[in-house]
Amino acid sequence: MTGDRKMSSVSEVAVQLPEMTKVAAMASKSGTIGGLIEPSDRSLDRLRADLCQLMLRLICVATSVTAMSLMVTAAESSTVSIYGFELPVHSKWSFSDVFEYLVGVSGAVAAYSLLQLLVTTSKLVRKSPVLGSRRQAWLIFAVDLALAYALMSAGSAAAGISNLNRTGIRHTTLPNFCKPLQRFCNHVAISIAFTFFTCCLLTTSAIQYVIWLSKN
Repeated sequence: MTGDRKMSSVSEVAVQLPEMTKVAAMASKSGTIGGLIEPSDRSLDRLRADLCQLMLRLICVATSVTAMSLMVTAAESSTVSIYGFELPVHSKWSFSDVFEYLVGVSGAVAAYSLLQLLVTTSKLVRKSPVLGSRRQAWLIFAVDLALAYALMSAGSAAAGISNLNRTGIRHTTLPNFCKPLQRFCNHVAISIAFTFFTCCLLTTSAIQYVIWLSKN
């Protein structure tokens, strides 16, 4: 009888040990120990990256809309003295193809950034990863980079026109048009500054995707 009891107790211990091992393994995989959830470093890094991407998209929407709004509202009328004659001048952003190009690119960036902001917010609310695959990451990286180059070209071209308005043309009597049209030139200059800042934000976003691709 004593021998049977010892054998049964040994078998119970042998059965319990594998069960304890399974429970411990499941707890270590899920990060749950004693009812406390301890997220892994990898999940924390992913959450930080997703939140950083959310902030980048939010700021991109704000800066691109600001650049577009300032350029669209750039219009002013005044008079300028040429050869001693006072001539009326009227300047508006739509008179320049370069400024129209900047408005178009800024509008495209604003729409794209808003779309990415909504997608990122939706995935964060559902607690799903923002990037589901490498193909998606490569696609967003390519679009970010293409729009960043477009903003750079639009800002550079607009800066050249704005600088010409401020300095005039050498060896001619054409004046500095920004003196009588100061409000117009200020709107254009601030819009160009926001355009370059948005370009830097998109470049930062593209770099973040490169880092993600290198780790996955």
